[in-house]
Amino acid sequence: MVTAIYLVLGVFTVAYASLFFRASAGARPGPGHLLTGFVTNFFDTLGIGSFATTTAIFKFRSMVPDQLIPGTLNAGHTLPTVLQAVIYISAIEVDSLTLLLLIAAAVVGAWFGAAAVAGFPLRAVQLGVGGALLFAAAVLFMRQFDLFPAGGNALGLSGWKLLAAVAGNAVFGAISTLGIGFYAPCMTMVSLLGMNPAAAFPIMMGSSAFLMPVASTQFVRRKSFSAPVALGLALGGLAGVPLAAFVVKSLPLEGLRWLVIVVVLYAAILMLRSGDPK
Repeated sequence: MVTAIYLVLGVFTVAYASLFFRASAGARPGPGHLLTGFVTNFFDTLGIGSFATTTAIFKFRSMVPDQLIPGTLNAGHTLPTVLQAVIYISAIEVDSLTLLLLIAAAVVGAWFGAAAVAGFPLRAVQLGVGGALLFAAAVLFMRQFDLFPAGGNALGLSGWKLLAAVAGNAVFGAISTLGIGFYAPCMTMVSLLGMNPAAAFPIMMGSSAFLMPVASTQFVRRKSFSAPVALGLALGGLAGVPLAAFVVKSLPLEGLRWLVIVVVLYAAILMLRSGDPK
């Protein structure tokens, strides 16, 4: 099963990478773009998350127009996210049907979600991204106090629980295109439905790795992204992920998470005020 996932993911990734690099031909990422990609994906690999921190940097440095933030996030972070999945997805026992249906649902949701977000007016994007930042801060706060559900012992789902999970993953795939991290809502949902969190890991990693090339394809085709910034995120991230995974491996992140919470909340306020029609 894992081998098949890798093969299909490879096809998705090659197709996306070809489109992305063609669309970014001639773009020249600056040192700040590369550094942002390196730092955010380095800490994403260690468990901090990349979308909220990157959005905060975008807002503070006026690096990307607000309307292009969702597309730039998705387009730039896709390849580093896939690399993380390749490194971390292992043969953890999980029901094959549950895994395949939830990954497929996330991909379908991301396809339609990205198409919708790419056409959003500026104020809708500002309010949506601001809401995503508030959600990210709440997730980090919950993680600080171990408030996520413990889960159960199931290695798969069936009946109404499977249908609910498929529907939920489709929704999470759609809203993730605004910059809401996929891992936390997916892990929470399958844990509440009684799955073992270890068995849920391939589901959330696989779903995220598959949905991002699909969603990002929509943004790239519609040119709803900043090519220099996205290219910097991708190249910097591809360097940051293996450094975190193979060299550093772990860091004491409690204090850093508190700092990230404060920064993300402040960025959310700025973004929501930008969306104020006054």
